[in-house]
Amino acid sequence: MTTGLGSIVSRATGLGKDVTGPGGPLTILRDCELTVHAGEAVAILGASGSGKSTLLGLLAGLDEATAGAVWLCGERLDALDEDGRAALRNGRVGFVFQSFQLLPTLTALENVLLPLELGGRNDAQAVAADALARVGLAARAGHFPRQLSGGEQQRVAIARAFAPAPAILFADEPTGNLDPATGGQVIDLLLALRGDSGAALVLVTHDAALAERCDRRLAMQDGRLGPLA
Repeated sequence: MTTGLGSIVSRATGLGKDVTGPGGPLTILRDCELTVHAGEAVAILGASGSGKSTLLGLLAGLDEATAGAVWLCGERLDALDEDGRAALRNGRVGFVFQSFQLLPTLTALENVLLPLELGGRNDAQAVAADALARVGLAARAGHFPRQLSGGEQQRVAIARAFAPAPAILFADEPTGNLDPATGGQVIDLLLALRGDSGAALVLVTHDAALAERCDRRLAMQDGRLGPLA
């Protein structure tokens, strides 16, 4: 293990993913290897369609691999059924998506509350309120997503991801729908919260400048994961 890093929170070996399309079988990922330690920020760069988001889904247990194995927080994912994978993710895995994925009928506070309540937290209200305050949106707690700017919606999504104090957070193009200035602010926040919490961060992006701010940078090309050239 690399000196100064915590325990392994995510590991993939020989990871592959094949799908069947209109033209027949298609290989999305092939023989990918990755180890992520607690507290580490890893950026995965690649063009659209290179397999980055597919890899993230496999690492998080949202999809099943056709080859290889994935361990998440010490558990081998293919040894668990769908309910088992969901239970493993609950409270230990956070997500931030390009499209924010906020529930439109819930306020900002209620969106942050949701994973805490699903996890059975008795202090959910206080933890959610604190999480919103940490992203600078205490005054927007009662606003619905449609009443918030894109940057504010992504900050709510970040608060929701970090509120349960996850061991690892997966972020899929978190600035993809934001202008450069707002995107920069969101990344400042994401990396600051990651530093404060000690959570690992696996970030998928096509933005090289953003990736430079992470501890380690990898490239996805033609379904293979390797060092950034």
